Amino acid sequence: MNNETGKFTAAAVQMSPVFLNKAETIGKVVSLIEEAGGNGASIIVFPEAIIPTYPYWPKDLGSAEGRKLILDAYVELHRNSVEIPGPDTEKLCKAAKKAGAYVVIGVNEKEGGTLYNTILYIDKDGTILGRHRKLMSIDSEKCIWGMGTAEDLGVFDTDLGKVGGFFCYEHHMTLAKAAMFLKGEQIHAGLWAGHGFVKPTMDFASREYAFEGQVFVIASAAYITEDMVPDSFPLKKHTPWDFPGGTGIISPRGDYLAGPIYDKEDIVYAEIDPSLIIRAKAVIDGVGHFSRPDILRLEIEGYDPSRDGKPEKEPEAAPARKNGAAARAAERNAAK
Repeated sequence: MNNETGKFTAAAVQMSPVFLNKAETIGKVVSLIEEAGGNGASIIVFPEAIIPTYPYWPKDLGSAEGRKLILDAYVELHRNSVEIPGPDTEKLCKAAKKAGAYVVIGVNEKEGGTLYNTILYIDKDGTILGRHRKLMSIDSEKCIWGMGTAEDLGVFDTDLGKVGGFFCYEHHMTLAKAAMFLKGEQIHAGLWAGHGFVKPTMDFASREYAFEGQVFVIASAAYITEDMVPDSFPLKKHTPWDFPGGTGIISPRGDYLAGPIYDKEDIVYAEIDPSLIIRAKAVIDGVGHFSRPDILRLEIEGYDPSRDGKPEKEPEAAPARKNGAAARAAERNAAK
C-alpha cells in the first residue's frame, strides 16, 4: 500500500451545474476547488457529468418533432463538452495546482462527434493523471455516450494511496469491481447524477463497495431542480426534475464518516485514516486471505498482476499504467 499511516482530508462536492453552460460551470467548479482546498482537502471529488450537465432529459418522445428536440439537445451538449486535454482541462488543472489537491471530476468528453461519460483525474501538481470512460451506460444513456475500454479500468498511484473511480451503476459490475480491488484501490471516487429514484441504490451500492473492497468511498452526486433549467431548453417540460443528490464519505467498514446530504448544494469533509483499511482487511481481505485464488481467478485485459507496483522497464508496458489522456498530456507538457 502507498499510504498506511498518513491521515488527510477528503472533500465530496454536491453541486448543481450551470445547465448546459460549460464556461460558467467550469468557473463554478474552479471556485469550489479553491474553497475545498482552502478548507484543507487533499482530494476533491465532483459529480458525474457535471460539466456541462448530466443529460437528465428523455431520449425519445415518440414523434418526428420530438426527435428533432432530442437531437437539438445532443448538439448543445456536444458544443459544451470538453476535450482531454484542452483549454478547459487546463483551467481545472491550474485550480488543482493552486489548491494543492487532487481533483476527480465527471465531464462530458468529446472526441470527434462522439461523447463519453468520463472521470478526469488531476494531480495536485496540476497535471492530468488520466481518465476513466464509463464502461457501460444504462438504458437511455446509450443514446448519448460511447463506451470505455480495458484502458479505462485504471487505478492511479498517488501519495494519498491508490485512487480509482466508477460512475453510478458501474458499481453493480461485479467483475469490474473485482478488477479495481485486485489493482489495489484504496480510495474510491463514486460519481452519481443524483436521481431521486436511485437514492436508496446510491446508499447501499456505495456502502457495499466500501465494505466489499475495504476501501474509502468518496461519493459525490449532482443536485438540480426545475427552476435551475432555462425555460428556453426545449425538453424542460418533458423532464421530471427529481434529482436530490446523495453525497457522503464512507469508511472501509461501510459506515458514513460524513453525510449523506440531499436537497442542497454543499461540500462534506472527512478525515481519512488509511490504517482503517488494514483494520478492515484484518477481518475480510477480499483479494487476500478472504479469497480463494486456487479456485477463482479474474483475467483483466492488458493487466499483469505480477508487475503491479514494480517499475515498468519496457516502453510498450506503459499503457497499462497510464491511459491515453495521460499520455497525450505528457506529450503536450514535454513539447512546452
